[in-house]
Formats: sequence, C-alpha cells, structure tokens
Amino acid sequence: MQWTLVIPLKPLARAKSRLSDTAADGLRPALALAFAQDTVAAALASAAVRDVVVVTDDALAGRELAALGARIAPDEPGAGLNAAVAHGEAVVRASRPDSAVAALNADLPALRSAELARVLDLAAEFPRAFLPDAATIGTTLLTAAPGQQLHPAFGMDSRARHRAAGAAELCLTEVDSVRQDVDTGDDLRAALALGVGPRTAAAAARLLSAGL
Repeated sequence: MQWTLVIPLKPLARAKSRLSDTAADGLRPALALAFAQDTVAAALASAAVRDVVVVTDDALAGRELAALGARIAPDEPGAGLNAAVAHGEAVVRASRPDSAVAALNADLPALRSAELARVLDLAAEFPRAFLPDAATIGTTLLTAAPGQQLHPAFGMDSRARHRAAGAAELCLTEVDSVRQDVDTGDDLRAALALGVGPRTAAAAARLLSAGL
C-alpha cells in the first residue's frame, strides 16, 4: 500500500516554544524548519510513501519543503493542529478519494525511511492505526486506510485519545526514529543520539557554536 502523508506545520515564528530553554528565540524557527525538512526528505524517500502534503501558512517553510518535493496546502482553517490535519486529509481525498492517508508529525529529525516503511506496512493491516511517541503519551503517526477517516486527536494525551477512538496501537520495536519527536531540549538530545538528518545536524551545530 502506498500512502499519502499529511504533515501539519505551524508558522515557524511560533514553533517549538518549549525549546526556549535550549535555543534562543532567534534560532528556534531555524530549528523547526530543519526538523521539518529532514522529516519530509526522509518521508519522501520511504518505499511506502506515494507523496507528502504539508499544511502550512509559513511562506518560507512552504518554499523550502516544496523544493524537496512536498505539495503545500494553505492552512485554511487556521484552527490548530487537528483542524490542519483534517484539512490536509480533505485536500488529498478531494482528488484521490481512495487514498490511504497518514498524518505525520513535522518534528522527527532522526526519521529513517526504512523504519517509516515498516510502520506504514503494519498500519495497512488496520482500518485506523497510530504510533505512540517515545514518551508513550503522545502520537507521531496516525493512519487511515482507503474508505476510512483519520479522526485526529493530537495534543495532550493523544495516545489515550486515539486508542479510545478505536485506532489500533502499533507495537513495533526498532522504529525509534519514527517515535522520537522533538519538543524539549531532552528530546533534541535524544534525536541527536539516534542520528539526525543533515539540516538538523547543521542547525544543532549552530546552537553549539552559539554556546547554547
């Protein structure tokens, strides 16, 4: 099964506010963009991925991610993460009603294409499924097979909410790169330990050179 991924991305100036203890405000947008670039690049290289739709109103992010091969959809609802995911799903299904659609976080800088393919291949066995994050509280991936809706419930305790809504929890080992999202300094250090993409590596090097 080939999947279309919907990746929501808030304006870079407002992204990754919880990294304020690690990165100066002027560096956080660059980090957020680097995370998204490495996430999109790895996703597009995955054998299980047909294409990627990024939902964002950020002009810079839109240009940079389009250059990697993503399709950009304006965040017309402007009503937060779940509304952006639902809008992206609607954009995909408007042209391809029978698409298999998955929502993926934009902050997976250590993402490995092969690990993502493993997760998506398992998800194809279920009408709806999700992968919990490394903290086992949130969600990094939510999938809907053809004929199914995502019904996104991202945010606080999304693992419990997606499970309660009937999505199957995917239990896989050795897919840490698909689970390690980055919200805090500790998350960033964990991603760096896994090995991040080139853009995040360069942004992290700028952090170190700035003494942060």
